[in-house]
Amino acid sequence: MSSLALTGCSTVNDSLSGSKVDYKSAQTKAPSLDVPPDLSQLTRDSRYVVPGTTVTASAYQAGQAAPAAQVPTAATAIGDVRIERAGNQRWLVVNRPADKLWEPVAEFWKESGFQLSIDKPDLGIMETEFAENRAKLPQDLIRTTLGRVLDGLYSTGERDKFRTRLERSANGSTEIFISHRGMVEVLTGPNSGTIGSSTVWQPRATDPELEAEFLRRLMVKLGVSQEQSKTLLAASPARPTSRIETIDNAPTLQVEEGFDRAWRRVGLALDRTGFTVEDRDRNKGLYFVRYVALGADAKPTGFFGNLFGGSAPTPALLKYQLALSSKNEQTSVTVLNAEGKPESSVNAQRILKVLADDLK
Repeated sequence: MSSLALTGCSTVNDSLSGSKVDYKSAQTKAPSLDVPPDLSQLTRDSRYVVPGTTVTASAYQAGQAAPAAQVPTAATAIGDVRIERAGNQRWLVVNRPADKLWEPVAEFWKESGFQLSIDKPDLGIMETEFAENRAKLPQDLIRTTLGRVLDGLYSTGERDKFRTRLERSANGSTEIFISHRGMVEVLTGPNSGTIGSSTVWQPRATDPELEAEFLRRLMVKLGVSQEQSKTLLAASPARPTSRIETIDNAPTLQVEEGFDRAWRRVGLALDRTGFTVEDRDRNKGLYFVRYVALGADAKPTGFFGNLFGGSAPTPALLKYQLALSSKNEQTSVTVLNAEGKPESSVNAQRILKVLADDLK
């Protein structure tokens, strides 16, 4: 319960580019904690490793926006690396083949204090285990004195994991996307905070600024200097790029991007928001996903309950297809059911709302 006593005691108040990021991966394996209340995260390979260390940074201060460019997303390059941005998403474009970048990126995460739970070069996806940002722990006299001996007793009550996706471009370059997933341990029950009260792990909001900081650090790993990386990050202005409309009585997400960029951004949004992508067909513009409808049985399960054999009703998993179609520099995203028919249900509206909130 020490994690709860310290939760919220300190916040990173300086720039993300400072030294207040100190991840340390947990050594204890446990069931996955990354299932949001209404989204199912199934894995086709191994189970995720549960938290041991967390990082959080939320004081990033962007510089003045660069003058508007004539391309959909402002971009600035140094050497063969540049950063692009659309909405609250950022990603790197590196003029190197993906197979030459895989090992350096994997080394980057290990050097940053993480262990990899997914490492699949054939899919272009790697994912870290949950980790805790030890820099968020309070540095008072007691912590300084006892923490060195009993460091494991201190916890922020937060855990983070990151997924990295490498996408090959037709011109031989590689786009690198980093998405953040966070969990927080909270007290539950009618007498929360009293002796004997229990805790559960719940999803917390994605931190785009934390993603940006790790993109900046990855730039440094790839050869960009510290000062240059800060300049590149500050020179990527944001602009709204999505909205939801009703077309032919069905909800439709309109993304102000051509197909290639929209395809990648929707993929990043799916990674960020916890959908399980079972398959994808880029030629047809289809993502095949699973979704858990909101309901009484779709509540997150407590970490310790899972660890010691507790169980909860398993909500029904629904299969959908996300269909992308483009005209000029605008892409429409619609929800289809498992049979490929247009879907206009409440679930379809919720799915597009989740994506729109991440893409804006």
